[in-house]
Amino acid sequence: MEKYVVQNIQRPDPKLIEEFKNYDVSTVYEAQGKQGLLGHQLKPVQEGKLICGPAVTAICYAGDNLMIHAAIEVCKPGDILVITTIGEGVHGMIGELIVRALMKRGVQGVVIDAGIRDVKQIRELGFPVWSKAVYSEGTTKTRGGWVNAPAVCAGTQVNPGDLIMADDDGIVVIRKEDVKSSLEAAKNRVEKEKGTKEKIENGELSVDFYNLRETLQKENVIYYEDEEAFKKSLLS
Repeated sequence: MEKYVVQNIQRPDPKLIEEFKNYDVSTVYEAQGKQGLLGHQLKPVQEGKLICGPAVTAICYAGDNLMIHAAIEVCKPGDILVITTIGEGVHGMIGELIVRALMKRGVQGVVIDAGIRDVKQIRELGFPVWSKAVYSEGTTKTRGGWVNAPAVCAGTQVNPGDLIMADDDGIVVIRKEDVKSSLEAAKNRVEKEKGTKEKIENGELSVDFYNLRETLQKENVIYYEDEEAFKKSLLS
């Protein structure tokens, strides 16, 4: 199989990317039909961060970070580097030096389905990273792979130029062909939630405004007046 680096990719309109930053991962995921979540094993190193930008993908062999170094060269300001591996591994694939190099290129953050190290230094630098492990085990730099090839990261397809959004709730991918429709859906969802918040403030119950009583009835959920009534039902 040919190994390669694609140096230039199509990226979404920067204005649309900035609009997405008004929302969050959960909102966008729900708005686009509960699609696009990356696996829950990827956790943020920096809490309280939200990033959204085009994906540059790097596919490495587990325990070898050669293609991460190759990817640094093609990253542009605002990109998010998405790293996945062939074979399972928790090696420290990136550390302080790679992070500094990515920051110099203007990269927003990293999503990596592998391990990282130098966490203290990365936190001090304020650089957002989502990873599945923290582990000091080092890597080789001898095995070629792919940069800007279609990748599967934490169980979800990520294509070069797709939008990646990540925050404390997790990571969601917005396919580049769906950017406009997903953004519109996110706007509509937030507007709808405003009405829901008003109902809550007015003292309305979610079981009513979501019309859930009928579902409870269908599921044969029984209401008891109090604990005594419940205890009597057990004896009958």
